Amino acid sequence: MKIAIVTNDGNTVSQHFGRSQYYKVITLENDKVLSDELRQRGTGHFAQGQGQQHSESESSHFNQQGKHGYGQDADNKHALMAQEIGDCDILIAGGMGSGAYESFQRAGLKVVLTDKQYIDESIQALIKGNLKNLADTRTD
Repeated sequence: MKIAIVTNDGNTVSQHFGRSQYYKVITLENDKVLSDELRQRGTGHFAQGQGQQHSESESSHFNQQGKHGYGQDADNKHALMAQEIGDCDILIAGGMGSGAYESFQRAGLKVVLTDKQYIDESIQALIKGNLKNLADTRTD
């Protein structure tokens, strides 16, 4: 099983998916870490020098309930993000827009939003079967 965790430093879980710079991809087999790699995220706020701000066109990607991450531009960006981790089974983040959350689920990823600060702590909780998905409180 492969798990992608969003991070800015390779050690901590990024609290905002869209502002993370990397995926730490961990391969598990028989509840043991076989390998890990740090992948540069090619899309999102940090792509092509975008920094941490939404562009004007991205600022308008809210649905009628005020949830963020919707619309054709957002859908296209989410599809590219899903391709970057298409070999993974699970995506772990501290939080993300509800549009991204739904897009990753449609792409076949199990998305877990956690309050765990450290990647190692999250992986151990996942292995033990007690990594809680806090999606109801950690999407916007």
